[in-house]
Amino acid sequence: MKILVCGKGGSGKSTIASLLAKDLKTKGYRVLVVDADESNYGLSVQLGLEDPKELMDQLGGKKAVVDKMWAGRSAGEKAVIFSESWGIDEIPSECVSKKDNLYLLQIGKVKHFGEGCACPMGGLSRDFLNRLKLGLKDIAVIDTEAGVEHLGRSVESGIDVILLVLDPSYESIRLSEKISAMAKEAGKSVHFVLNKMDKATADKISDKIGKERVIGFVPFTSSIQEKGLSGEELDTTTADITDITNFILNVMQGGA
Repeated sequence: MKILVCGKGGSGKSTIASLLAKDLKTKGYRVLVVDADESNYGLSVQLGLEDPKELMDQLGGKKAVVDKMWAGRSAGEKAVIFSESWGIDEIPSECVSKKDNLYLLQIGKVKHFGEGCACPMGGLSRDFLNRLKLGLKDIAVIDTEAGVEHLGRSVESGIDVILLVLDPSYESIRLSEKISAMAKEAGKSVHFVLNKMDKATADKISDKIGKERVIGFVPFTSSIQEKGLSGEELDTTTADITDITNFILNVMQGGA
């Protein structure tokens, strides 16, 4: 199963992705976390893993990826950046950080002033996820960049479940409407995780966005804030995400 986690900047999507990955690992699954956010440098710390070599660098760097994009377009074909089919064990070892059954792969990061847009990262994320092969006990958790660029780049085309993380803000509510509409165009449904809010606020937001689509509520906790400030690894005791994990397991077993 491939689970994509999205949301506005600061909503806590990387935190939810990290906690979900770790909780699924404790349930006996092998979990590959795909860092598809070109501007967030904190996911590896939350997972307690080293930064691996980026997939984009493995393919020759940003220029090489851009050349592949334009080669397909100039020939009047769909641009294909990544054409191999890899299972977790087939990913080059230098592109993966690993601890037990938790793996981390990074697509690519923006590193320099004036280097250009992040479009190549989006295209590479889309192609890699479409061709990623997973076993019965394998799960991929994908952390995306903030906003809707990933939908514009069709990253969701190879995804099984979309989780949208909302914080207590009007911007999150508006973004949930836009992402839901764009996901519908792709034939995908979106499920909501309410994060960093009290129960009363969660109830208000649930009424606005549809209670039936809310699969989890994670209240604000000082432990997450403290670990974030100090750059510490998160673990399954940091916050209770049982409802989110159970929803994923239910979907894997053929439930709603």
